[in-house]
Amino acid sequence: MAIECAVDQGAAVALFRSLGDPARLAILTRLAEGEARVVDLTRLLGLAQSTVSKHLACLRGCRLVDYRTAGRQSYYSLTRPELIDLLRSAEALLAETGEAVALCPAHGGPAVGGRP
Repeated sequence: MAIECAVDQGAAVALFRSLGDPARLAILTRLAEGEARVVDLTRLLGLAQSTVSKHLACLRGCRLVDYRTAGRQSYYSLTRPELIDLLRSAEALLAETGEAVALCPAHGGPAVGGRP
């Protein structure tokens, strides 16, 4: 079965790299539930404010999140609702292949029995 890819593969790789960091993925997962402030994300992740801000800057640079200000507070949210669908699809895929992905010698942990 041939699959046509109408998307620039370089852009797709960059998107998945932006999702590949555990902190950024946690931020996006939290923002899928609704807006959050940096302080909310800092508490959730147990990371320094500067670290969370850098991750948010990365995600803003990818145009995956944006923010609005209210007084002195900034509220971050997802810019693209399709991202929630992508995360749900990934969750469903991992429910079926998670162990294989986790044990992948190239990207996961060590192979079972030390074999690739």
